[in-house]
Amino acid sequence: MPAALPLSHFLLALAVVAVWGTNFVVIKHALADLPPLAFATLRFAFVVFPAVFFLPRPKVPWRRLAAYGVLIGAGQFGLLYIAMNGLISPGLASLVVQVQVFFTIGLAMAAAGEKVRPFQVFALLLATAGVGVILAHTDGSATTPLGLFLVLLAALGWAGGNHVARLSGRVNMLAYVTWASLFSVPPLLVLSLVLEGWPAIRAGIEGASPATWAAVAWQSAGNSLFGYAAWGWLLARHPAATITPMAMLVPVFGMGASALLLAEPMPPWKIIAAALVLAGLAVNLLWPIVAARRLPPPAA
Repeated sequence: MPAALPLSHFLLALAVVAVWGTNFVVIKHALADLPPLAFATLRFAFVVFPAVFFLPRPKVPWRRLAAYGVLIGAGQFGLLYIAMNGLISPGLASLVVQVQVFFTIGLAMAAAGEKVRPFQVFALLLATAGVGVILAHTDGSATTPLGLFLVLLAALGWAGGNHVARLSGRVNMLAYVTWASLFSVPPLLVLSLVLEGWPAIRAGIEGASPATWAAVAWQSAGNSLFGYAAWGWLLARHPAATITPMAMLVPVFGMGASALLLAEPMPPWKIIAAALVLAGLAVNLLWPIVAARRLPPPAA
């Protein structure tokens, strides 16, 4: 832990990544009762209401709020929930979706016309090797080719949302997520009605247990509102290089919680895949920090 990061702030960041990581187990539980797109619709509906009545709309164009809402709502979580509905295990989903880091970097470089640096190529190769290990084991027991593909698309949606958020500048992220979620609900609802049908939606809602409704509330309040608000608060007070690397713990919590709470097997190939993906993330995030510290100080 860097000396500049107070213990209370470190614990807050740890709480956020723990919520984000264990959230994959919560998703799996809710999907036992609710169709995936209906579940996603409810999640974002509860993000919007009642928070939208208490948070002023951020001063960004409506088109960016709409783009963010669609990319994160239907793009990231809609696809993620479909994949986790029997197509990929929660632990692997929490790992694979982290390749959004590389998609985010790629979009930023394409927009700015920057060239890929050698350490980024190496980092991407490590992470790709990890995804390759998972692809080699898509036998249906832990993941399927379709499940892996959908989570990769979800990661791309997340990266697109990140890119739109960056274009919006420095804003209150809690308000931003809340107002953008206004645009997440309609496409998710339409897709749910078309692909899942009202009878399945009604049956899921009527049969949902109190634990399932608690999972929906946790998705909205814990994962979205608390997670984004706390993370944004930390990023406003510390360098991104100090806070961002802690996000690498998300799949650690995700895979750990899946093994402990869902008895998800952890064969050697999963550990190897996780090590490769996390190594790629670590190289990408930490290499510039290490390189900057090794540079000689500027001449007086």
